[in-house]
Amino acid sequence: MDLIDKTTAAFKTDLSAQTDHLRFFRAPGRVNIIGEHTDYNDGFVLPVAINFDTVVAARPRADSQVRVFAVDEGSGDQFDLQQPIAPQLDKVWANYVRGMAKMLLAEGKKLSGVEMTIAGNVPRSGGLSSSASLEMALGHMFLSLSDEPIDPVALALTGQKTENQFVGVNCGIMDQFIASLGQANHAVLIDCRSLSYTPTPIPADTAIVVVDSGINRGLVDSEYNQRRQECETAARHFGLKALRDLDIATLQNRADELEPIVFRRARHVITENDRTLAAAQMLNHGQMAELGPLMAQSHQSMRADFEITVPGIDKLVEILQAVPNIYGARMTGGGFGGCCIALAPVAVAPEVQAAVETHYQAETGYQPTVYTCLAADGAGEIT
Repeated sequence: MDLIDKTTAAFKTDLSAQTDHLRFFRAPGRVNIIGEHTDYNDGFVLPVAINFDTVVAARPRADSQVRVFAVDEGSGDQFDLQQPIAPQLDKVWANYVRGMAKMLLAEGKKLSGVEMTIAGNVPRSGGLSSSASLEMALGHMFLSLSDEPIDPVALALTGQKTENQFVGVNCGIMDQFIASLGQANHAVLIDCRSLSYTPTPIPADTAIVVVDSGINRGLVDSEYNQRRQECETAARHFGLKALRDLDIATLQNRADELEPIVFRRARHVITENDRTLAAAQMLNHGQMAELGPLMAQSHQSMRADFEITVPGIDKLVEILQAVPNIYGARMTGGGFGGCCIALAPVAVAPEVQAAVETHYQAETGYQPTVYTCLAADGAGEIT
């Protein structure tokens, strides 16, 4: 059953509501080709929206009530747009709905009541940003049903505020931005300071292979916040707004002024920004083979300088990088588990999957899941 069928069926069975005049909204998950932990340092990232979606089926109500049922969670929620909107302690998923509504109202948007159902196929355990996908689908739904204009950059910022201020996750802008502004057949180079962006073509014969390692990212929240603090410490030491403004020569010349761990964190961010800009240029010129060394250097930097990989992830990357004729592979996402990304010629993608299935579980004990993805468009209404 596809997501439109699932959300439509849930209207009848779980909301006990009619399905006439339903409208459908979607937003994609994402995978980051390169540029890890650079977004909150005002740096550069090179993500791609993927063809795995969150879908919201909805129709407006005549009152200010919001009724919602999350198919994949098997639970519902209800609140009033004209009353204070508080987080739900026992339904984390509902806080994305409540948070987006609250932030849009705070921005002066006039929202109508709505009843909706939600379903998705973005893998939720691997760091492919199912939460940003949900936020952007919800944003398009709330604004479209209320006849409010949609600015995709502003909506991405609203999603980030929802995460930061309502859900309580101190994320950067990348996930919401690519879910909102992704383009089919392209990665997007994002300047996380200016929010300028450049679509970067992915050659048609390139497969984007995402491998969920099966390793739960249990440490990611506390370690993420710690890494962010270490980066801010380094920037503050040099009197800078963010590590985006620090060059590698200055860092190395003054290395003895920093704690070794802070020095390594800063080195990762500075060199990762350089790698991301170089990777975008290589994509622009179709130089796929040259991406491999950059992706390998990125993974090594995440392992040694930023210390966000784990042994199972390192083994998975080793297996991927050993596939003949692959372009490159690395861990992707916040770290401590989750997913790895491999870029390869389409003809090599089956060999990538076979290598993972043959070696990874046997050598680590973890069960992988392999997804071969396409670069997809960002959020919008399904017409």
